[in-house]
Amino acid sequence: MAYGAKIECWGEYACFTRPELKVERMSYDMMTPSAARGLAEAIFWHPGMKYVIDSIYLLAPIKYTNIRRNEVKSKASGSKMLTVAKSGQERTGEYMVSSREIVQRAATVLKDVHYCIELHFEMTDKCNKTDNAGKFREMLCRRARKGQCYHQPYFGCREFPARFRLMEDDEPLNPYPESRELGYMLYDMDYSDPQHIRPMFFRAELRQGVMDLRDCEVHS
Repeated sequence: MAYGAKIECWGEYACFTRPELKVERMSYDMMTPSAARGLAEAIFWHPGMKYVIDSIYLLAPIKYTNIRRNEVKSKASGSKMLTVAKSGQERTGEYMVSSREIVQRAATVLKDVHYCIELHFEMTDKCNKTDNAGKFREMLCRRARKGQCYHQPYFGCREFPARFRLMEDDEPLNPYPESRELGYMLYDMDYSDPQHIRPMFFRAELRQGVMDLRDCEVHS
């Protein structure tokens, strides 16, 4: 038996970045399954379970807008920082001054987003004897009703916060009636080999406001 839940989420902006565009950010038309999983994990997470996204419902029309964002053009080297920390001596050039690295880049983002995420749980090998899907569902629902989260959920980028609430089982769900082909979309990341994390993609389709993920074919 699959124990599921529905999480309604909304916000002013969203950017589910297309990985093929390296410099100028361009969002997918819809929330990606990995972003939906990340939002749910921000509300409740436990190593003994994992989220499986069943469907994402579009509750508002798809609207785009263009903005300019401040980003840094480089990043600090973790290996160099570790070497400096172990040596105990300060060395010039082994740090990054963000004010010198800032660049302005254009981004095409979604505006006034509103979704409903339908999901269920699967147990992992890290669960113990007292763990079960029903228990995890109650914990998620309780936290979502109270608006509790481990960290602020966001839509693709941390500067685009997401508000959320639990949709009760008897609440009507009225998706925005739009249908379109969305092309290849990022499904999630394959972490089975930590040394070679691989992206997974699927052919996404929106049918009458519903992106059904139950039987989608995923490609690495």
